[in-house]
Amino acid sequence: MARILVAGGSLGGLLTANMLHRAGHDVVLLEKATGSLDGRGAGIVTHRPLVTALARCGITSDAPLGVAINRRVILDREGNTADQAHIPQVLTSWSRLYAILLAVFPAERYVQGAAVSQVRQNGDGVSVQCEDGRRFEAELLVASDGIRSAVRSALAPEVKIQYAGYVAWRGVCDESVLSRRTLETVFETFGFGLPPDEQIIGYPVAGAGNSVARGQRRYNFVWYRPAADNGALQALMTDADGQYHPLGLPPHKVDWRNVAAVRQAAREKLAPQFAEILEKTALPFLQPIYDLSSERIAFDRIALMGDAAFVARPHIGMGVTKAAEDAMAMADSIAAHGATPQALRAFEQLRRPAGQAAVQRARRLGAYMQSHALPGATADSIERDAREVMMETAIDLSPVPA
Repeated sequence: MARILVAGGSLGGLLTANMLHRAGHDVVLLEKATGSLDGRGAGIVTHRPLVTALARCGITSDAPLGVAINRRVILDREGNTADQAHIPQVLTSWSRLYAILLAVFPAERYVQGAAVSQVRQNGDGVSVQCEDGRRFEAELLVASDGIRSAVRSALAPEVKIQYAGYVAWRGVCDESVLSRRTLETVFETFGFGLPPDEQIIGYPVAGAGNSVARGQRRYNFVWYRPAADNGALQALMTDADGQYHPLGLPPHKVDWRNVAAVRQAAREKLAPQFAEILEKTALPFLQPIYDLSSERIAFDRIALMGDAAFVARPHIGMGVTKAAEDAMAMADSIAAHGATPQALRAFEQLRRPAGQAAVQRARRLGAYMQSHALPGATADSIERDAREVMMETAIDLSPVPA
């Protein structure tokens, strides 16, 4: 079997590394961070391909993957149900998936503090140089190192992330602190709020210790708000000490004045239930929304996958599932063609069209927020249908197995 390097120890990298390891390959996973990544990220919508991928990693369904719901609701400004639909789904959390994927991968093959600084390849293999001087060699390199991929920057520097004109305020609120009205009307649902120019969604996820027991869960929210790239975005990405963080603002660094402002905006714009969730969330954080679409994801003995290859806005709720589909396609391509450039070309043929389609679909779902965030936006900007938003957000479009 082959020696294969995987760069990036988040969910996509762990899915890929686990599948290739179970197939008998000599896999080493390189993660630039040190210490546990647990606690990063927030809620995740599961889809059939993700469940299939977890099974291929050796993860059984003995324990609940997350919180099962069967209803979606749209709340109006007063907190009444304006519309609803029956859509069964299971909602999980980044922390839970990370914990179960890490538990089944050999600890000695998960190398931390390994930030990729240089990659080289020839007809026989790939060499990876890390910032700390360590060097790794293999027959293939799979780059799953995220939206700001160092490997993609080296191989395809022309591919740039594109800011969409709005940000997502995110967070999780403990079930135990919420009022009866919020628990009864929205907590057990995939909830939507659609104030002018904006959109908030939310759903229940596992709580501390990945518990899904009633009373111990959390409610995950994502609130999309315009933030033009004319100083407004920069102000949000500046911490309370005046330090600007263009590559990402750590949750604990979000300026408390911006947190106070978004809570006040919630009281003015959102249903009382959502305003309460914002008020009682201990550490709201924000993420600028970006697009990224690659024209090429296979480079001889190196391939890009997950967010290193394509970043689709979160409206489709497919980020982790897309990485899971990438991982399965990678494992299948290597099984069919060996650890060769031919395998990576086969992977590209499978996953490039799917990645590009996901980016385009997410752009369509986010067009309303983007159009209202652009300079000179008017009432004639793109409008939206509330029910269409509810029925198309984070929906599984994968074919139903025969």
